Amino acid sequence: MNFKPADKIQDLQYFGEYGGVNPSISDSSTYTFLAAKSMMDTFEGNLEGCYLYSRHSSPTNLYLGQALAAMEGTESANVTASGMGAITPTLMQICNAGDHIVSSRTIYGGTYAFLKNFAPKFGISSAFVDITSLEKVEAAILKTTKVIYCESVSNPLLEIADINGLARLAKKYDLKLVIDNTFSPLQISPAKLGADVVIHSLTKFINGSSDTVGGVICGTNEFIDSLRNVNDGASMLLGPVMDSLRASSVLKNIRTLHIRMKKHSENAMYLAKKFELDGLKIIYPGLKSHPQHKLFTSFFNKEFGYGGMLSFDAGSLGKADELMELMQKRNLGYLAVSLGFYKTLFNAPGTATSSEIPADEQKEMGLTDGLIRFSIGLDNDIERTYQEMKACMQETGVLKYQL
Repeated sequence: MNFKPADKIQDLQYFGEYGGVNPSISDSSTYTFLAAKSMMDTFEGNLEGCYLYSRHSSPTNLYLGQALAAMEGTESANVTASGMGAITPTLMQICNAGDHIVSSRTIYGGTYAFLKNFAPKFGISSAFVDITSLEKVEAAILKTTKVIYCESVSNPLLEIADINGLARLAKKYDLKLVIDNTFSPLQISPAKLGADVVIHSLTKFINGSSDTVGGVICGTNEFIDSLRNVNDGASMLLGPVMDSLRASSVLKNIRTLHIRMKKHSENAMYLAKKFELDGLKIIYPGLKSHPQHKLFTSFFNKEFGYGGMLSFDAGSLGKADELMELMQKRNLGYLAVSLGFYKTLFNAPGTATSSEIPADEQKEMGLTDGLIRFSIGLDNDIERTYQEMKACMQETGVLKYQL
């Protein structure tokens, strides 16, 4: 691809109020006006460059939004208080009562719960399908369908969405294609592949330090403006506003995202190859054994690799728990949800981040209770990490189970 997402971030230039190399933080909830008419014009959206109230926007949040829009190659972006604070307003803005959503069946548990349990309260229904089959996606589309929703790299099974193919279907049926790109920032550029809206949980790789919760919606100027509309904008009226201090923190961290993502990918690829040779059935898009390896390779931004996420089945929940507890005891990572931290994080998603999905549906999609999801960290000596992880797997019998 010719699009260089990291360069787009690098090319942005912001100076602080007094010439600082970091932009000044707008630590205000409300803003003053020299003329009453200016306030009225700003409220009505007829005056550029003025700020009214931080739920509407703030300079710091707009800086971060510009950086993320540049990264994704979209016209605009709106930052939010969390990843779910990006997902839910997006879908509520597009859909009305009686509308329908076609969603991937393998998605973050919170998103699944919103679509399955909460959205129906507003008359919005969803069908959950195997997103890797364009035929099944198309078969699920109804006359009332408004959105195709999926994750570019699914949580936790790491299925890869054919974004080009889904974009063609969306165009054919006049739908919006909404992609959650949380697992693959810089590696995949969904908007350049045809997605209408791109969402991230900034909490994860983009911030990278597990100290901030945030989200972003990237799309056209028209769509982002609609979200911010004071009369019927879902982001405006539901109020998932990001704090300016947190926005400033993420903006600083995004400058090292390109370096971090290369290292996350490098370490994950190393471990995936080693453990596959040892006999583990590793799920990692960079391995030729992955069902969508060729698809991923056909559209990813090569310099950033195949990502920092990998999964494998330890055989049972008991074995998974035993292994994770031992790895944490030996300081190989933390038994924790989330991802994108400098340290490796691991959890059994069937009882954690995907626990909102009923057991029978987990089984149908191939999510076993022994599956462990790893967010691989930034370890300097990855060979040492491999040897110590392998010792833990042998000690708990996980490696023997796979062999």
